[in-house]
Amino acid sequence: MRISLLSWLFFIPICSIFLNFRTFVVSQSQTCLSDQRDLLIGLKKSLKFNSSLSTKLVQWNEAQFTNCCLWKGVNCSKEGRVVGLDLFNESITGGLHHNLSLFSLQYLESLNLAYNKLSSTIPSQFGSLTSLRNLNLSNAGFAGQVPNAISRLKRLVTLDLSTISFLSDNTLKLEDPNLAKLVQNLSEIKGLYLDGVNISASGNKWCQPLSSSLPNLSVLSMSDCYLSGPLDSSLLKLQSLSIIRLNNNPLNAPVPEFFANFTNLTYLGLSSCGLNGTFPDNIIQVPSLQTLDLSYNELLQGSLPEFLPNGSLRSLLLSGTKFSGALPDSIGNLAMLSRIDLFGCNFSGSIPNSMGTLTQLVYLDMSSNKFNRQIPSFTMAKNLTEINLSHNDLEGSINSTQWKELIKLVNLDLDNNSIEGSIPLSLFSHPSLQKLQLSKNKFSGGLQEFNVSSYSLNTLDLSGNNLKGPLPMSVIKLKGLKSLSFSYNKFNGSFQLDSIQQLTNLSSLDLSYNELSVNYSVTASSLSFPHFSTLKLASCKLSAVPDFLKNQSKLTILDLSKNQIPGEIPNWIQNLTNLFYLNLSYNHLEGPLLNLPSMLTILDLHSNQLQGQLPTLPPSATYLDLSGNNFSSAIPAGIGSSLTFAYFLSLSNNQLSGSIPVSICNAPYLQVLDLSNNLLNGTIPQCFYGMSETLMVLDLRKNKLGGNLSNSFPVNCGLLTLNLNGNLLEGVVPESLRNCKNLEVLDMGNNQLKDAFPCNLKNIYSLRVLILRSNKFYGSIDCGGPNTSWPMLQIVDLASNNFTGQLPREYLSAWNAMMDVVQYLQVPILKFSQIYYQDMITVTSKGLDIELVRILNLFTSIDVSCNNLNGTIPEEIGKLKLLLVLNFSHNALTGHIPPSMRKLTMLESLDLSSNQLRGKIPMQLSDLTFLAVLNLSFNQLVGQIPQGKQFDTFSEDSYKGNKGLCGIPLKKNCRSDKAPPPSAIPQSKGTSSTTLIGFDWQFILTGLGFGVGAAVVVAPLTFWEKGRKWHNDIIDKILLVILPMMGLSYTGCYNVKVEADEDIEDENTEDSEDDDNENEMEDEEIWGRYCVICSKLDISRKRAIHDPRCTCHNSPPISSSSSTSSSSS
Repeated sequence: MRISLLSWLFFIPICSIFLNFRTFVVSQSQTCLSDQRDLLIGLKKSLKFNSSLSTKLVQWNEAQFTNCCLWKGVNCSKEGRVVGLDLFNESITGGLHHNLSLFSLQYLESLNLAYNKLSSTIPSQFGSLTSLRNLNLSNAGFAGQVPNAISRLKRLVTLDLSTISFLSDNTLKLEDPNLAKLVQNLSEIKGLYLDGVNISASGNKWCQPLSSSLPNLSVLSMSDCYLSGPLDSSLLKLQSLSIIRLNNNPLNAPVPEFFANFTNLTYLGLSSCGLNGTFPDNIIQVPSLQTLDLSYNELLQGSLPEFLPNGSLRSLLLSGTKFSGALPDSIGNLAMLSRIDLFGCNFSGSIPNSMGTLTQLVYLDMSSNKFNRQIPSFTMAKNLTEINLSHNDLEGSINSTQWKELIKLVNLDLDNNSIEGSIPLSLFSHPSLQKLQLSKNKFSGGLQEFNVSSYSLNTLDLSGNNLKGPLPMSVIKLKGLKSLSFSYNKFNGSFQLDSIQQLTNLSSLDLSYNELSVNYSVTASSLSFPHFSTLKLASCKLSAVPDFLKNQSKLTILDLSKNQIPGEIPNWIQNLTNLFYLNLSYNHLEGPLLNLPSMLTILDLHSNQLQGQLPTLPPSATYLDLSGNNFSSAIPAGIGSSLTFAYFLSLSNNQLSGSIPVSICNAPYLQVLDLSNNLLNGTIPQCFYGMSETLMVLDLRKNKLGGNLSNSFPVNCGLLTLNLNGNLLEGVVPESLRNCKNLEVLDMGNNQLKDAFPCNLKNIYSLRVLILRSNKFYGSIDCGGPNTSWPMLQIVDLASNNFTGQLPREYLSAWNAMMDVVQYLQVPILKFSQIYYQDMITVTSKGLDIELVRILNLFTSIDVSCNNLNGTIPEEIGKLKLLLVLNFSHNALTGHIPPSMRKLTMLESLDLSSNQLRGKIPMQLSDLTFLAVLNLSFNQLVGQIPQGKQFDTFSEDSYKGNKGLCGIPLKKNCRSDKAPPPSAIPQSKGTSSTTLIGFDWQFILTGLGFGVGAAVVVAPLTFWEKGRKWHNDIIDKILLVILPMMGLSYTGCYNVKVEADEDIEDENTEDSEDDDNENEMEDEEIWGRYCVICSKLDISRKRAIHDPRCTCHNSPPISSSSSTSSSSS
């Protein structure tokens, strides 16, 4: 009884509250005024809206609810008047200009029409709703000029006219009235939201009206308003400001320090504003600040200050700025910090351990900085969902305990660091982890089998490490995997591709560039494989195109390059209608090339054995590489119709004949055109010169093109590379070529051009390679005048012409690229990809053949050999301290070898032969420790040859033809000035009479013994042919055993060749045959045999490939000059 009575005591108050609420509702329903209800019914009838999407208007029904105050979206006063109307996202279309009902609701205090589709201007009738305190027209579809009537709403506290651009093509603008007129009467405004409204005003034109008219403003949101800077100090009057959002305005100014005086500031958003200068760090220390967004201001500098305990900061967004320095340990004082985004800044140093105490941290992105050392433990930040520390210099190792406690972690990205050690296997079964990206680190060792306890992992990227051993089959048990990449490691053994069938969700697989043998069972059902979008099996020792691919209708990317696939390309490949990337390069594919998938945008079939006619190219292709095959037809006349979207076209290294079709000029976006190493004839199409406005690379070398070059390069020529080497071109260098202001590589060598030196090109400051070799150029190479030219020049080849005059001193002083290291540039082919075209220059000097790629180490050379240059070698040559190859041979140079050459400390090849140089060889040249080739023959040099260091390695061929030279290695000894008389030689006590005339018989007998011994060995080898052959065989056998162990190759006297056992990834180097008759005639001038060492960059793999295979040739006569040619891939 006591319990029930107690229950009643609690029940009575509850009933009382309910009855009061009931009475309240009834009283409300009784106060609904009929005129207000009629106006709302009229409003509903006049509006056009989608009844299936509406949640409020569709329920306005006077028959069901006579009390309009109970209708959704309607708020009434005690008197029954409508004071609030919320029609947010009601799918209203059309306009409001003729809607008398809406503008008759004179008591409205709050109106929300946001997120509708009212495609009209804002009606001026809004000015009649003078009771409005809150007006929200954001993203309602309004466009055009904001009417002056809005300024009559003097009671407004909140005005929202904002528009998100991607939700609507319509934009509002403030021109007449402008911002000043709009706000002049709105003194009660506390919240102003004009995001997306085109205001287009400079700093004081928008700052001063706000500060003078809106004294109570607390929220200023004006992103994307085309506001410019600088930020005016008048804003300081707005002391109530708590939110400042000015993102995406072209302020282009520093952030003023007075922002630190806004003591109520909680949000500061200035992202993408073109801010510059140094950000005042005391703004970051404002105690009330919760969000700071300065992201994507590329010129904004700054650093993080010390943080006081119990700071309010929750979001720190600095991505895309130049903030730098170390993170302070006091960052751990920001106990409320939940989001840190420092992507793409210049921060350095270690990541503070104190960050591990930020228990509220949810999002952490510190990628693309210079952080180093060990990754701290974040075990206390149990709310973390994303950690991105990629693209830094982090070191050390990681262990399983670092991540075990982070039970909410979804994404872990540690790509592009230097993290070592083994990968914790527990990461693969982390309960919440969905993306694990550890590529491009130094992880090593094998991956052991592991237990799979979670299937949440959908992305696993371990590419670009040093992992080895077999692939763990446990990976196949990660049923949730969608993307799997093990490329660029050292995994070995065999991998059965059929096992992938168990990963039914897998859409992307990359096993490229390991030591794996990927096998595929022909008997496997092709229907049971997962539906791939990306499949990359490059360099996987495949011997056939996997048959299951014919049913992969969703496949978009297929890379089977660098395998051992023979035969023809399967016909069914044309049925892969979604395929846009196909790379089958570096295989043994042959036969004609038939139809290809029509949607292909990137097609790479280079370095195969495809033959016959060129196929019909995919009409949407942007990148086309069919080079290095055996296509032997003419280029189709209508090829241009397939190049509508093409950026890159390479048909080089085929056997294409005929003329170049004019239709290629119909390719409006073509940036790289490479038709080199074919049999093309005729002239260069006239329209090619006009194409140079968009064309960056034009490579037509090694064809049979003739005629004169047209003088019609346009004023806005954009060429970076022009390579015409090895054709039959005549005439002169076009004057209009000077319009190609960005030209970096100009190669016109090995033609029949007859012209003076092209001084008109001297203002092309970007030029790096100038090759005019083997033409009929004449006259002086000295252009004279100030600002003499080409500071970036690093390869100059003017050999085998008819140039006269002296070597210009001004040039040698201007070629800065041969003095200091310069940054190499690449030609980007696709703006949003990593595909680049690399110029290659082949420099050959006395048996050394190096194929240089633009992004490899700096190479510099000067070759003016085989001309008629005279005068002395300028002392300024010593300034070119980065010079590697110098060839002044076969000219008429006089004077001494300048001692300044001792400063060429990087020099590897020096040829001054066949001139008229005199005097002594500077002793300082012996300090050139990298000098491998020296030729000073056929001059008038005198004196003793320097000894020691590199000079001990040169043979007498380097000095022959200089009658005045003496000393090693020549047989001619150098005489001493004057031998002392015998009587002047001091005698020791006790010397016998035999020594009185200066003889020491001990030394004489020792020398005689060595001489007789040498004669016993040398004489038989000289006169006994079988003995000589036996001796050579013994030496060959010793070298054949020793040199391959050192990774070198050796060709013996009888052309027996042994090479190092290395994997070969590049194309075979063709062996050249020696002309025996010619060898016999020139036997006295030939140095011996040499080997060509080649290196090149594979574009598809974006790395240098070194080929250790050497092709041996008879080297040219010692008096011949080095040759330079240009090539490309």
